[in-house]
Amino acid sequence: MSAGVSLDGKVAIVTGSTQGLGADIARGLIEAGASVMLLGRSRAAGEALAAELGARARFTETDLELDAQIDRCIEASLRDFGRIDLLVNNACLYADRGLESSREEWLKTLNVNLVSAAIFAQKVVPHLPRGGVIVNLGSTGGKFGAAGRALYPASKAALLQLTKSLAVTLAPQGIRVVAVSPAWTWSPAVAAMSGGSREAADRVGAHFHPLGRVGSGAEIAQAVAFLCSDAASWITGVDIPVDGGFSILGPDQGISPRTWFERLAGDPA
Repeated sequence: MSAGVSLDGKVAIVTGSTQGLGADIARGLIEAGASVMLLGRSRAAGEALAAELGARARFTETDLELDAQIDRCIEASLRDFGRIDLLVNNACLYADRGLESSREEWLKTLNVNLVSAAIFAQKVVPHLPRGGVIVNLGSTGGKFGAAGRALYPASKAALLQLTKSLAVTLAPQGIRVVAVSPAWTWSPAVAAMSGGSREAADRVGAHFHPLGRVGSGAEIAQAVAFLCSDAASWITGVDIPVDGGFSILGPDQGISPRTWFERLAGDPA
């Protein structure tokens, strides 16, 4: 069970949950006692993960850009589990050509990363009880500038703002809305960049994370499970940075000016 958090009897929908962080979140919710509807576009991956996770997991092949398929997923969750308590909006696109991105690319990314989360929330809210929770996966990428990128950071920044608006809107119904923002997390993308070496990823990540490494999906899942639980019943409308300290650093990486000048003096270049 996730760090003593209990989600016994709860039912969650987790978007983009057939691999990577979404799969880790689904696994963490099940370990905490919840039943989970997995969503994704790969039937093979989704069915394999559902089989791995056991009787409290189901999979519905879903294209989040199609409202009818969101409706079908909600109907499947109600049919298979009898209720819905939790929605985790995790699905996103990472492709980003920054200033070179076309209108089509902008609309595609915003449609998946932002609009689909809003529409899913709209459609699921009538089925959530008091005590229901929506968790949006933000990112440190939505808080800081990044050269060569635009689509992903803009979509995540907007999702953090949407979290606040939904929280205020749904508070009278007893529904909480929160965000979780990871920094660098061991994932298929980071694994590809590091040549599959967690040691290499941690060595590079140590420059930007005071805790000296990249995060794991299980650590993000623990935070999501806590926020979905009654232990977080007085938390809404905020973003929880689960980022190893990434967001507390400035451009100086938390190193004093004296140290930077000392390094410069010792650099023969």
